[in-house]
This record gives sequence, C-alpha cells and structure tokens, in this order.
Amino acid sequence: MNKIDSIIIHCSATRAGLDIGKKEINQMHVSRGFQCIGYNYVIRLDGTVEVGRSLTIDGAHCNSKGFSGVSYNKHSIGICYVGGLDAHGKAADTRTPEQKKALAKLIKELCGKYQIVEVLGHRDTSPDLDGDGIVEPEEWTKMCPCFDVRSEYPFVPEIVVKP
Repeated sequence: MNKIDSIIIHCSATRAGLDIGKKEINQMHVSRGFQCIGYNYVIRLDGTVEVGRSLTIDGAHCNSKGFSGVSYNKHSIGICYVGGLDAHGKAADTRTPEQKKALAKLIKELCGKYQIVEVLGHRDTSPDLDGDGIVEPEEWTKMCPCFDVRSEYPFVPEIVVKP
C-alpha cells in the first residue's frame, strides 16, 4: 500500500470461545480464492496479536470505497478479532478483556505510526443509502465487528465517517 490512512476493525464471525488464529483464517480465505489472509492483524482470544497480510500489498478485507472514492483495501489496515458470534451463532461482541486491551493498544500504535484519519468497523463502510452522511444500523450490510468502533475508541485524533 502506498498511503495508509484508515483502520478497519473486523471480527472472524466465529462462535465465542473458538480459539483460532492467523493460520486458520488464512486457510478460510485461501479456500475462498484469496491469495492469502486478507487481514493485516489477527487478535486471538488471549490477546495475542498475529501479523497477517503484509502492509506492503493491498489488503483483502474491505472492498467498500471510502470518502476518497478508493477501495479501503488500497489504503487501510484490517484488524480482525477472533469471535463475533455468540454460542447460538448470532452476532455479538464476544471480545475477551485481553482482546479489548490488545486491540486498543494496537490501534494506538498504528495511529502513532501512520497518519490515520479514520478508524471504522467493517459495518460502518456500508453504503449511506439515504444520503444523510451517516451509515445507520438499518443501512449496514453486515454486523461486523459487532460493536460500535467509533464510540469505543474516542482517543483517535479525528474520526471521519463518510460514504
């Protein structure tokens, strides 16, 4: 990637307590036709951060276009926490305390290293169907990452969310 200015948070859409990591997600993505894992980082249940796809190549985690009109894959870092589904397979914030701590730390580190202008949940990249400048819950094309990224990480200097 040439210029990194965004972070997109994802969940693996796996049931709470299922301890998978980069290796298993890579296998899932390759079986779907990806070159390799689409995320740049994976956060396991115990808070371990695993490095995924290299930041030197475009991501494969969010095809939506940002306010610049360019696919997020070309200018964003994809972070995936393991989980996102409850025991019954319904969307839920299943992050462990360790995952929450690791995610906050990683976002802070990346914001310090790159000129990040927006940190979003994958669902926040859904199209703004009514054109009001806000992607509301009824406009989400998916629930991922199953929590409100913007309210959870207010320490990000400026968070811009535009379709």
